Amino acid sequence: MLSSRVFAAVLCCAPLAAPGAACGAQLSDAEIGEICAQAEDAAHCGRLVEAAQLKRLPNLARREGNALMISLFPSGVATFTDSDDPVAGRSYSLWDYLDGINAVLVYATAGDKASFTLLMRSNNRRYELPTEPQLSPDRQRLATVDVCQTHCSKEIAIWRITPESLRKELVWNAGGWADATAKWKDAETLAIEYSVDGSTAAGTIERKLSDPSWKRVQ
Repeated sequence: MLSSRVFAAVLCCAPLAAPGAACGAQLSDAEIGEICAQAEDAAHCGRLVEAAQLKRLPNLARREGNALMISLFPSGVATFTDSDDPVAGRSYSLWDYLDGINAVLVYATAGDKASFTLLMRSNNRRYELPTEPQLSPDRQRLATVDVCQTHCSKEIAIWRITPESLRKELVWNAGGWADATAKWKDAETLAIEYSVDGSTAAGTIERKLSDPSWKRVQ
């Protein structure tokens, strides 16, 4: 699905807010809306966001033609190369830097589909995420919310961060919801804002990670 913030920016409407993420250079919803006001599509929006982030983070990444080059730590470079293939074409854009875990978030589009890649700068490992993740206050987990009316998994997922990997830890099915976003209330609780199919009214719930409604991923 499109990131809700990208989708809203391209359509020039306000998304459900998802503030408070612990990201080193995260653009606000208002900034993304302004940057992408004239964007032709989600890929164009991503490239406009990248231009803004490259100015904010000049030593983190650079663009050379169709290649996005991101510096690793302590040394090395990770390269994401755009493809114009009519069937398997893909575009990459620098989206955010999560300084709490020394990771870079790359926005990827393929046709009308979009996702994110989390790049760990310490080991060049890459993890595909369905939506823009939210980093927990203790920097131990990420949350993703893949909920929309069509072409979404209707899944809220918790990802466990370790020094060597990122793994899906918990999932919760949000069937019947049309849209949702989440932010961390604390290290063990998600605050979720959502709307249900057939209604424009938004509701809110809180879900502790210890709640038995979560399904643990083996």
